[in-house]
Amino acid sequence: MLKLTPILLALLYGLAMYRFSIWRTKRELDANSTELADPILKVLMERMAKALDIERIKVHVYEIDPVNGLAAPDGRIFITRGFFNKYRAGEVSSEEMATVIAHELGHVALGHSRRRMIDFSGQNAMRTALAMILGRFIPGVGPWIANALMSLLAARLSRSDEFEADAYASALLMKAGIGTAPQKSLFTKLETLTGARGAATPAWMMSHPKTQQRIAAIEANEARWLAES
Repeated sequence: MLKLTPILLALLYGLAMYRFSIWRTKRELDANSTELADPILKVLMERMAKALDIERIKVHVYEIDPVNGLAAPDGRIFITRGFFNKYRAGEVSSEEMATVIAHELGHVALGHSRRRMIDFSGQNAMRTALAMILGRFIPGVGPWIANALMSLLAARLSRSDEFEADAYASALLMKAGIGTAPQKSLFTKLETLTGARGAATPAWMMSHPKTQQRIAAIEANEARWLAES
């Protein structure tokens, strides 16, 4: 029983973190977001809603500066103020912004947004358990190894989710008559827009796939779907 105690404590910690993270995320988003109201984007969202056979797509603007999109665990879609400002300044087209919304819709439809919150809590629990266990055999280094292993696992899961959400977005954009061209063009701008410097980072260490990998996957999916139609 004593040998299981660290694992049980870690599982309880993970459950507590999961519930706290959901509560904190919802509170933050509720307090710092407003519904998106842009006439041009509204037309594009209506086209995507029609393609999905739903009444409407509701998007919120999250009042933070970093350029990003977000699918919340409760299914809501957010675009950051920083991203929306890039659109208003003409650095991002309306069609490119629509691809961001389609991508985040993919995360919701495929269950990524809720699962990521569970994964985050579970990985923290596993990290804690591994650190406690390895720390007994490799004092000082054990926690570092545990953290590195869980970081690699999280990055791999995240990359898989991104490819799946990209594919969902491509299918939706094609069905809505928007096409994948703005999806691919946006990816070529992302590093500049976000200020990221991912080119020197190995792909297996990144939470998002590299730009050329994402574009290649989109083109492969598009070619396959067109051949099957």
